[in-house]
Amino acid sequence: MSHSTQTQAKTKAREVAGKEFLAFTLGQEEYGIDILRVQEIRGYEPVTRIANAPDFIKGVVNLRGIIVPVVDMRIKFSLGTPTYDQFTVVIILNIGGRVMGMVVDSVSDVTTLSPDQIKPAPEMGATFDSDYLIGLGTLNERMLILVDIDKLMSSDEMGLIERIAA
Repeated sequence: MSHSTQTQAKTKAREVAGKEFLAFTLGQEEYGIDILRVQEIRGYEPVTRIANAPDFIKGVVNLRGIIVPVVDMRIKFSLGTPTYDQFTVVIILNIGGRVMGMVVDSVSDVTTLSPDQIKPAPEMGATFDSDYLIGLGTLNERMLILVDIDKLMSSDEMGLIERIAA
């Protein structure tokens, strides 16, 4: 990791320290996102498919009159074949005034992390672009992969969400 990357990682860790993270699982890993972006948590329900949308966009749901695009993070991050059961959860996010859903395997809890509990993220290779990572949150034996959900959901490929929801 270059010096500037390390400095950026430390700055990012300081910015999020003391924040609360919603912990959720995808496959074998546990992730965390800023709780302030979470509007609600719902059980998975069938979605309306959108023609020509990328496979990770499951479709849309009508949430009290708002059409909400739903992204399956397991497909997005190539984490095997997703299954939908009673534990499958949709996290409804509000990012920059846009409402969107994110399918995950399950949610566990809300955790507050201090600066010394947040470590810079290692380079992860191609599967997970480290631009979307804040770092790793360490809690005793647990490790949370902290995702910059704003950056991820507003990335170019996710720009399709904007068009679908519009």
